[in-house]
Amino acid sequence: MTASRPPLRRVCVLIPTYNEAASLPGVVARLRTAVPDVDVLVLDDNSPDGTGRLADAIAATDSQVHVMHRPGKAGLGKAYLAGFRWAAERGYDAVVEMDADGSHLPEQLPALLAAAAEADVVIGSRWVPGGAIHHWPATRKALSLAGNLYARTLLGIRVQDATGGYRVYRVDALRQMGLEDVASAGYCFQIDLTLRAVDRGLAVTEVPIDFVERETGQSKMGRPIVVEALRRVTAWGLARRAQQLRSAGSRLRTGEQWHQLAD
Repeated sequence: MTASRPPLRRVCVLIPTYNEAASLPGVVARLRTAVPDVDVLVLDDNSPDGTGRLADAIAATDSQVHVMHRPGKAGLGKAYLAGFRWAAERGYDAVVEMDADGSHLPEQLPALLAAAAEADVVIGSRWVPGGAIHHWPATRKALSLAGNLYARTLLGIRVQDATGGYRVYRVDALRQMGLEDVASAGYCFQIDLTLRAVDRGLAVTEVPIDFVERETGQSKMGRPIVVEALRRVTAWGLARRAQQLRSAGSRLRTGEQWHQLAD
């Protein structure tokens, strides 16, 4: 049985943005209604469409909404790492990763936070029983399923939705995950952090969610992001297999030595 963790008294929802002016106000409003006690940090990468200025206007009327202005588009991973540091410096107990496009339903956040009572990392999962995807073309579903299968097989992890971006991290868990050398920029960042959590023996749980395809704006998923994920997961997987072979060889040599001593 998993031991209960300390209660989450202060939670900050991190929302990276780049050209999300059409969807951000609605997402923030729904979030503040669904979970009134949480704070929000918008991480804007100098959006040309004025998302940053819009976020400032929201923050001016709501003391629980904050904005970090970043100099330019640098990738999802760097935005979240900046948000993790910001939240840790201000004493938050947990952070939430959430997209700004409405694909992650704010109304489902209470279920993720409830699961964090007995977990270090909670992943809102599309691919566990009860999870669902709405309005995705068959090609996107196939790509996500194949990517997660590839990650599970090559990395030897059991998480069904390692690429899922709706998450809760306890800040204490983030401190244990060795984030100083994270280089993943795109959606591969989610696989990277999943692997780090699993390797450090942290409690990772998946909660089924409804993922809804965005109604406004353009998806950030493109060929470079897919290529980065494929390249990095392959490298990580090969490194893990090599380490396993070295460990097996070491055990075999140790066993031979014991036999020789016994003889």
